[in-house]
Amino acid sequence: MESPATYIDIGFISISIPNLLIIVAMIGVFVAALLLPFPRHKAVAAAQDSESPADLAPDTGNWTARVRRVLVKTWPARQVLPDEQPIFVSSWLYVFGVGAIAALIWIVLSGCILVFFGPTWWHVNSVGRFVNSIHFWSVQAFFFTVALHLWGQYFMAGWRHGRALTWMVGVVVFGLSMVAGLTGYISQQNFDAQWVSLNAKDAVNSTGLGAFINVLDYGQAFGLHVLLLPVGVISLLGIHILLVRLKGVVRPIDDEAQVKAVAASEEGSR
Repeated sequence: MESPATYIDIGFISISIPNLLIIVAMIGVFVAALLLPFPRHKAVAAAQDSESPADLAPDTGNWTARVRRVLVKTWPARQVLPDEQPIFVSSWLYVFGVGAIAALIWIVLSGCILVFFGPTWWHVNSVGRFVNSIHFWSVQAFFFTVALHLWGQYFMAGWRHGRALTWMVGVVVFGLSMVAGLTGYISQQNFDAQWVSLNAKDAVNSTGLGAFINVLDYGQAFGLHVLLLPVGVISLLGIHILLVRLKGVVRPIDDEAQVKAVAASEEGSR
């Protein structure tokens, strides 16, 4: 990772061999996820939601009871924490989203340790370099799985049947994650960070964001990376997961009978 990368130039495209290999591997994993059979467990159609009469008791004027009633109606317990899923969820494509969440947990844990000890520790101490490596490779795993998750949801048209907001929140999470990755490279405090910040300066200025974000200012980039951007990513990811629980997993495109049944049930509940 410390040696200069070899680049391949094809017209206006310039890409390093490591990045090219990663993209090829991502395409290979995506194709394998489409073709390889998924282990079959007890994947059955989700049962109808049922709430206890106490949860849906008449309004007594108590504001906590009203809040509970709204929460129960909006996110029933069976939807928020389901123990059963439809049969079509048994696919490798749905594993990538969970993989991204697992990678993000490692990113946050290792990042908190790095912030606590500072750049001197992760550059000169063997344990610091190990934790920094965990942080770096967790980021690679995060973007790897997020990109595959986005590919899967795009080709499955995951925004169908009232799920457009879920899709848009996911795209915003991906965009914020890219900004977090950029500020993370700038925060390394080495020659790579200088090179990235100098080359990113013109790109950021061309978007008009240079008036608000100075990528050559280490303090500003570090503050964005360790505080604002993680809070934004984690918060929006939580909203994304809640929306997935609220709307459920989108049905296959070719499953027309089930799609019509879902549409009819949603129309009837309005």
